Amino acid sequence: MSKGKILVVDDDRLVLATLSYGLTQAGFEVIDADNGDDAILLAREHRPELALLDIRMEGLTGFDVAAYLREYLQTPFMFLSAFADEATVAKVKELGAVAYLVKPLDISQIVPAVEAAFARSTPPVPATPAAPATMAEAFEAPSELPQLDMTAVAVGVLMHRYSLPRDEALARLMSLASADGHSLPEQARRIVDALELLARPGAR
Repeated sequence: MSKGKILVVDDDRLVLATLSYGLTQAGFEVIDADNGDDAILLAREHRPELALLDIRMEGLTGFDVAAYLREYLQTPFMFLSAFADEATVAKVKELGAVAYLVKPLDISQIVPAVEAAFARSTPPVPATPAAPATMAEAFEAPSELPQLDMTAVAVGVLMHRYSLPRDEALARLMSLASADGHSLPEQARRIVDALELLARPGAR
């Protein structure tokens, strides 16, 4: 039995094939596309329960696809990107992504984030016809996923700013959290909030 239907979009065919294979092996029904136009057509036809989107693609970007999914299909989405600059982070938050994963990541790191996203959409008891629990409603509730997401973003920011490998960036984030007396998610949020503050007009 499928764990859920997910649309995977990336213009790197090797990445796309790797993601599609890994998620299929993990028990998901995968629909894949290597460009934004096909992604929208497939989303309209198959109505996935979640979308995993690369951001920078030729033609329609992942942001364009996300905006369409949110506006017309109410499909939750998460981003997988190699970029963690101020403008990208701000746009991700503006669009309301359920998670933002910063490359490089392997499938063993992506599957848990996808499973967590689907778990959030599953009500603890069967929904009644009078009160259906949709994925869009479920993704509005606070949970652990945004904290995991924020940590991934903060690690990506440190990698980007200091040219660090992922392990060293995570170690630096953990060291900062310990020194400041914060939890890892709290420290990650402080870093991302500071990034947003610097990105405001007039802050430079």
